[in-house]
Amino acid sequence: MFIPSGRRRTQLKRQRIHHSQEQARAMSLAGVSCLVTGAGGFLGQRIVRLLLEEEEALAEIRLLDKAFSHEALGRFDKFKGKTEVKILEGDIRDVTFLHRACQGVSLVIHTASLIDTLGLIEKKLLWEVNVTGTQLLLEACVRCNVQHFIYTSTIEVTGPNCKGDPIFNGDEDTAYESTPKFPYAQSKRLAEDSVLKADGQVLKDGGTLMTCALRSMYIFGEGCPFLQGHLDKCLLNKNVYLRFSRKEALVNPVYVGNIAWAHVQAAKALRAPQKAKHVRGKFYYISDDTPHMSYADLNYELTKDLGFGIEPQLPMPLTLLYYFSLLLEIVSFLLRPFVRYIPSTNRHLVTLLNTPFTFSYRKAQQDFGYVPRYTWEEAKKGTGEWIASVIPQRRVCLQSSTA
Repeated sequence: MFIPSGRRRTQLKRQRIHHSQEQARAMSLAGVSCLVTGAGGFLGQRIVRLLLEEEEALAEIRLLDKAFSHEALGRFDKFKGKTEVKILEGDIRDVTFLHRACQGVSLVIHTASLIDTLGLIEKKLLWEVNVTGTQLLLEACVRCNVQHFIYTSTIEVTGPNCKGDPIFNGDEDTAYESTPKFPYAQSKRLAEDSVLKADGQVLKDGGTLMTCALRSMYIFGEGCPFLQGHLDKCLLNKNVYLRFSRKEALVNPVYVGNIAWAHVQAAKALRAPQKAKHVRGKFYYISDDTPHMSYADLNYELTKDLGFGIEPQLPMPLTLLYYFSLLLEIVSFLLRPFVRYIPSTNRHLVTLLNTPFTFSYRKAQQDFGYVPRYTWEEAKKGTGEWIASVIPQRRVCLQSSTA
């Protein structure tokens, strides 16, 4: 049938508008019911805040954690809008609890994890929470017809390896020979493998589970427990940060607001069919535009305007520090039958802190449109102000504990 060109153009315009509206709906989280595990933690709280700030409100956000601080609950109340918020306190290893938490949910953001760089946590517990907990959550998702699952992984599943081979501006296709030896990295690698293998599983209602994993760089920002730990040592050292990494051991830490934003963007992409086919079943490195610097220099950079300093060099040459850490590990092993001694450092940590290891976020930008939401200047300002606000309280705590 002949259609006059004017009517044809009008039809095509309507089709384009309809298509763009469908795409816009797909690239939003409007009306979604979402479960965030580890919602009371450093990263989890920030993800929840961004979800609550979404212009098109989610129907419901369920916040799951073993326990929530009064401060965290207060922050959630502050940002609560049209979205219904439910607090779920329970154990990630409890099958019945997980089934109840996932019922009626279409999106899961799984940040819950035990983080341990020193070996303070028993390996059995680490495995139960990080590996088994993730697998049980995936099984609950299949039974409860959860369509989308995003896992917070870590750069440590990649490396650095025990030889300390560096990576400069790596990406998802960078070949790197590494088998995680440290329990925390092993547990995160196994959990990530479980998540990516679960992509494509048939749900109970006949739908399909779509998953992806975000390998985050070291996360800094307001409320970071590691920054607070380094600050405490600095205050005890007359306002001078300890030098635990070489200046040339460049890494690219990511601001908590930006890694949280990457989770939100990935969630939107999994809901958009055209983007989901590129994202599902894959892992992505998430960094931002934080200048490349060593871990120790990051502490200094965030607080130098407050008058803090940093030691000019490592406490001993790097090779000597590595073998000193080995000696401490041997002592720990020999004492094991009698007492549990956890050294303040180990070879894994020395290698991790002193190996150049930087990654690009190009692939995440290309596949699901991730662009850092906050600039380095904004991240530095916000983190610096938070550190300044906790210094008086930390001084009092440290004085009372050393008295």
